[in-house]
Amino acid sequence: MDFSGQLDLTFAALADPTRRAILARLASGEASVTELARPFAMTQPAISKHLKVLEEAGLISSGREAQRRPRRLTAEPLANASAWIDDFRRFWDESFQRLDGLLEEMKAQEKRQTRPKKKGRSR
Repeated sequence: MDFSGQLDLTFAALADPTRRAILARLASGEASVTELARPFAMTQPAISKHLKVLEEAGLISSGREAQRRPRRLTAEPLANASAWIDDFRRFWDESFQRLDGLLEEMKAQEKRQTRPKKKGRSR
């Protein structure tokens, strides 16, 4: 999948607050579907649908330990999304720095123009 397609899947998965909460939980360690469903007022099949979206986006993976299939966070798609956002953050930071410089220059110019003129001595 290309970078743009991966970003689309990542942001679509992150758009849902339940999925973001699941990712936040998985940031502290792997968990089973039952453990992930516990804090939510929804059925286990509903949680499983959220997990499927997260897996399709590559944000989580599942393992196998006997009968247990723990889910764990996969960092790469989030790192890619963060890098994409950082490019825009740098753009806006640079734009705001240029704007700050321009405003300071305009203030200094205004200050020079509004300064009272010194009167010379009459002889």
